[in-house]
Amino acid sequence: MAFPPQHRIADSHISSPAIEPTRSPVPGILRISEIFFSLQGETSRVGLPTVFVRLTGCPLRCGYCDTEYAFHGGSRLSTSAIMTEVASYATRHVTVTGGEPLAQKECLNLLRLLCDSGYSVSLETSGAIDVAGVDKRVSKILDIKTPGSGEAEKNLWSNLDYLTSHDEVKFVLCDEADYLWAVETLHANELDRVCPVLFSPVHNALPPEALAGWILRDRLPVRMQLQLHKLIWGEARGR
Repeated sequence: MAFPPQHRIADSHISSPAIEPTRSPVPGILRISEIFFSLQGETSRVGLPTVFVRLTGCPLRCGYCDTEYAFHGGSRLSTSAIMTEVASYATRHVTVTGGEPLAQKECLNLLRLLCDSGYSVSLETSGAIDVAGVDKRVSKILDIKTPGSGEAEKNLWSNLDYLTSHDEVKFVLCDEADYLWAVETLHANELDRVCPVLFSPVHNALPPEALAGWILRDRLPVRMQLQLHKLIWGEARGR
């Protein structure tokens, strides 16, 4: 759905040029940080047993990032090897995440293969890379970076045009200033009319009770979420 430019809060925040994904020198190969089986800790799929495919690399450096280990390293795996590993967990739900998964162009092919194999697929993306090529069967979980993240200038606002009702928009909030910015962005773009909108406090930074109070006070049409996996396992990797 296209949003009239005059209605976008983004117009007052000039975006940097789109970040271009990198193509693997060998077709069908991706650099993978980890593949693991856990409960989905975020989004409207929270609590569902899910296979996570975490790709290596990210062009952003958000101040609250909790997966910095995925910036570098990892193993080069073929899409067929990834599909075999995913199938070994015998579950329907798959989340492709990072880092920033779309930083690797071959990710688009992996997403398509997962959908073709009958999985319910979600993609967690920073919103800094064009999502136009993402398979329409994928549920895009699109971050909108707030000023508190330190990366708000990387938001690619044209990505809002590709949101559908089975996608979700997520704001990770550092403080009340982030909250007010997110509320303005929500209303200016009428995001709740397009897809579910998620507000999440930065773990151990913004008190959840404070965010809950603001949402109730302002009657916001959003879903507040905490990171379930951190409530259960803390900061353990692979969860």
